[in-house]
Amino acid sequence: MLSPMVAGGVVFPGLFLLSKNTLQRLPQLRWEEADAVIVSARLVSSVQAIMASTAGYIVSTSCKHIIDDQHWLSSAYTQFAVPYFIYDIYAMFLCHWHKHQVKGHGKDEGGAGSPGGTWAVARGYLHKEFLMVLHHAVMVLVCFPLSVVWRQGKGDFFLGCMLMAEVSTPFVCLGKILIQYKQQHTLLHKVNGTLMLLSFLCCRVLLFPYLYWAYGQHAGLPLLSVPLNIPAHVNLGAALLLAPQLYWFFLICRGACRLFRPRGPTPPAPRQPPGLHDGPQD
Repeated sequence: MLSPMVAGGVVFPGLFLLSKNTLQRLPQLRWEEADAVIVSARLVSSVQAIMASTAGYIVSTSCKHIIDDQHWLSSAYTQFAVPYFIYDIYAMFLCHWHKHQVKGHGKDEGGAGSPGGTWAVARGYLHKEFLMVLHHAVMVLVCFPLSVVWRQGKGDFFLGCMLMAEVSTPFVCLGKILIQYKQQHTLLHKVNGTLMLLSFLCCRVLLFPYLYWAYGQHAGLPLLSVPLNIPAHVNLGAALLLAPQLYWFFLICRGACRLFRPRGPTPPAPRQPPGLHDGPQD
C-alpha cells in the first residue's frame, strides 16, 4: 500500500514545483510568483483529473460483473491519489495567499507575513474554501478507508465510475484561470464554460442516478425501487456525496447565465441640471 502513496506524495508536489519554477525562469515567460503558483496549482489539478478519469474509465469498462469483478487500478490509483488531496489543500491556500497579497491586503495589520496576518489569511481561506477543504478531508479520512477496507474488493465498477467524475475538473481549472486573467469575453471562455457545464452535469450530477440504474439492471430492479432495496447507509453516503455536487452545479449554472445573458445597450447617463456638477465640465 505504501508504494502508490509514496509515489503520489512525490509526483503531485514535484509537478507543482517543476511547473512553478519553469514559469518563473523561462526567458520567454518569467512570470511573477503569484501567477506561477496559481497556474501551476490548476495544472496539477488538471493532470490529476486526467489520470483519475482515465483510470476510472479503464476500471469501469473492464468490470463486466459490477459487484465481483476487480481491477488492480482501482486500489492502486485510490492509494496514489490520497497525497494529492492533502497537497491540494496546501496548494489552494498558497493561491489564496498570493491573491491576498496581490490585492494589497498583505500590507494591512502588519503584513501577511506576521503571525496575526497569517492567521487572518488562513481564516479567510477556510471561510472561502470551506466546502472544498471539507470535501478533500472527507476523501482522505472517510472515502479512502472505506474504499480500501470496507469494500473488501467488491464494487470496483462503481469506484471506477466515481473516478470518472474528474472529467469536468480540467474545464473548471481553465475557467478559473481565464477569469483570473479577465478573459471572460473570449470565445475560449464561452466554449470552455459550455463544456464545463455539460461535463459536470453528466459526470458528477447524473453519475449518481446512473449508478443506481446500473445496480438496478444487475439486480433486476426498476430504478425507483433501488433505494428501497439497498442498505440505508449506502443511500446516506450517496446523498452526502451528491449534495456538494448539486451546490457547485448551481454555481456553474448561475455563472453560465451571466456569461450567456445578452447584454443590452448601456443606458446613457442622465443629464444633470446646470449648476449641480461637482467638478468642472469638459
